[in-house]
Amino acid sequence: MNLDTIDSFYFLGIGGMGMSSLARYFHSMGKTVYGYDRYRTLLTRKLEKEGISINYHDNTEILPQWIHSKKCLIVYTPAIPDNHNQWIFLKKYGKNIKKRSQVLSLITKDKICIAIGGTHGKTTTGTLLGHILYSSGKNVTAFLGGISENYQSNLILNGTEIFLVEADEFDRSFLYLSPNIACITSLDRDHIDTYPKEESLRKAYIEFSNRIKNPYEKIFLCKEESKSFFSNKNAIYYSVEEEKANYYSDHVSVKENKWYFDFHTPTETWKSLPLPIPGIHNLKNVTAALAISDYLKINNEDVRKALFLFKGIQRRFSIHYKSIKKIYIDDYAHHPTEINSLITTVKKCFPGKKILGIFQPHLFSRTKYFEVDFAKSLEQLDLLILLDIYPAREFPIEGISSNKLLEKIKMSSKKKEVSTFNKILEKIEKKKFDILLTIGAGDIDTLIRPLKEWLYQRYGEMKKK
Repeated sequence: MNLDTIDSFYFLGIGGMGMSSLARYFHSMGKTVYGYDRYRTLLTRKLEKEGISINYHDNTEILPQWIHSKKCLIVYTPAIPDNHNQWIFLKKYGKNIKKRSQVLSLITKDKICIAIGGTHGKTTTGTLLGHILYSSGKNVTAFLGGISENYQSNLILNGTEIFLVEADEFDRSFLYLSPNIACITSLDRDHIDTYPKEESLRKAYIEFSNRIKNPYEKIFLCKEESKSFFSNKNAIYYSVEEEKANYYSDHVSVKENKWYFDFHTPTETWKSLPLPIPGIHNLKNVTAALAISDYLKINNEDVRKALFLFKGIQRRFSIHYKSIKKIYIDDYAHHPTEINSLITTVKKCFPGKKILGIFQPHLFSRTKYFEVDFAKSLEQLDLLILLDIYPAREFPIEGISSNKLLEKIKMSSKKKEVSTFNKILEKIEKKKFDILLTIGAGDIDTLIRPLKEWLYQRYGEMKKK
């Protein structure tokens, strides 16, 4: 398919992070862009303000007439259920239908493509790398998996010589891509519905790594993550543990809650760089972005400047409130490994503080498979409030619930409980804590505003930096 022949786009599930960045891209090209999503969110409201039309009712009568045209492309996400009325209608009457990952493949097939994959760290690595490329004047378009605080968007537009994308392993979507440079940040198991066995995940990543092409034909692998999983003759290794890697970071120090580190290339050392998002897990992601930047021969002064100016990503260790008495941090962590990293980092940044975590499990299948691991990670909190499981694309699984997960968590009954959204403020008012965490990938972010307002009303203005 030639995308130049397409005049209009209809996005089924436009409110997703990956879908919305594509919608913004085509809208910026002057194309007609419409879409459907289940709920009106902060992101969909912003898309509407930018001029993109969105409907929120699963009704076929509200579909635009040009949906039948050969010059219309229908873009869908695998998260759309099979019984969705618009989806059933569009499959029957639409002339051109593509999955989001297929569209990304069409956009990038004849361009230099950099693809960032991995269970954890894709968004942090990709967003920082996109910022470095943009700041150093590269002709780049970056599709991000989160909202960059620098650009207040999940799309960076500065030309079309280089495309930077996330390589999502869910539904084997990343196997549509053929990047020139790839990166795999981590290799934890996660999407059990797609990869019921570890061997199936390993084979998928091997297949992805074999899809890299010239020019460049390089794949960046985190040495401590990949060494027991697979290898590749075109690999360039980075690490925060082993000096034998091609690129590595070390000498981490924390001064007044700000983190610094040294970065080593094959030929030089960059001293005392700031780590914009704290945590050793984020140091791995930053090391990956710096390694790719150096490989692309971006001037180290440009890289250093971009790193100092990097403001982070929404929902990645986002501090929303900080006073003498309370700190509120929101994070997207939705896997036991991510929760472990988050809590470890919070404790290192704020030692001795009492932590109250509000966690919304994401997906019934993930909660079922990682039930024991979730319990162990959440036990590191001092106090815990569990929200109901966010189903996303799934239907409930018998015997899997937040109440069942709560039973597995070895904390006294006074320190843990399940709550609905509308009871959260009432419950936290009764808790004694120093740090409040909201954790999860569902719609828990809708709590950010009311929690901030409650903290401001009760504890006053934020402490100045």
